Amino acid sequence: MRIHGLGTGGGLRRPEILYNSRRMEHAQHPPFDHAPNKRQRRRPIHRTIVLLLMALFFAPIGVRAADYYLDDTRPRSWSRANWDSIGSLPAATAHPEARVLVLSARTGGWRGVFAVHSWIVFKPQGGERWMRYDVVGWGNPIRTNGWAPDGRWRGNDPVVSTDVRGPEAAALIPKIEAAVKDYQWRNAGDYQAWPGPNSNTFVQSILRAVPEMQAALPANAIGRDFREDFYLGLTDSGTGIELNLWGFGGFKIGWVEGIELNFLSLVTGIDFRSLAIKLPGFGNVGLGVPTVEAAPNER
Repeated sequence: MRIHGLGTGGGLRRPEILYNSRRMEHAQHPPFDHAPNKRQRRRPIHRTIVLLLMALFFAPIGVRAADYYLDDTRPRSWSRANWDSIGSLPAATAHPEARVLVLSARTGGWRGVFAVHSWIVFKPQGGERWMRYDVVGWGNPIRTNGWAPDGRWRGNDPVVSTDVRGPEAAALIPKIEAAVKDYQWRNAGDYQAWPGPNSNTFVQSILRAVPEMQAALPANAIGRDFREDFYLGLTDSGTGIELNLWGFGGFKIGWVEGIELNFLSLVTGIDFRSLAIKLPGFGNVGLGVPTVEAAPNER
């Protein structure tokens, strides 16, 4: 009689050889080894997301904060700040054509690390003076001609983001005046620095009411994305789509707005028209902001 596995003929292996070969296979392919691998794959993804958020949103703020605190020239108080005109606009009587401008300047104090203050300036055809509209956080929010049209804001020079002239500007001015009158948060106590409504919410509401301006505020105009409700639809310029979570977060893609990702009102992205990147704290960084004209189909 022959016991299988113990003989040397018929190609049968010895039991100890068979046992050892199974141990080797078990060592090479342990059971349920896929579960640890999945966990190991998840961890780098989590770390990548955290690093990406830090790089896109928090690193620029850190750099901007360091620059702010190392700047010995910044004014230490509102009373000591320079609010004078920078002399970029001519006298209204010396400039007969109609003109509309949107300006922004870095706000004061620690908020200047994050945000700018925006306002709108216009002059009708043959007008004798410039009209400037701001919203502020004390008293009645809407201020008319409270400062020079191109005045510094707490010592910081303004930057023009939109400049429309001639017949196109003349057609925009009545719509802008109507939007100012219809501004929703115009009463004392309505102002809220973050996420809004604030000065940038005010200017953005005008751009929303007059989409033919084809204008966008800088990425660091915190408050421009504030909305009372969840929103999914066209961007304010009508050139793209927007997802907005009450101003706390969202996404935009469009010709005027470019690509924007909003996280806690900090915005990063790309500006197609001026070939710039958008960074929290810095705004639009690139080759400069071009003069923006009204949309051809609205002229």
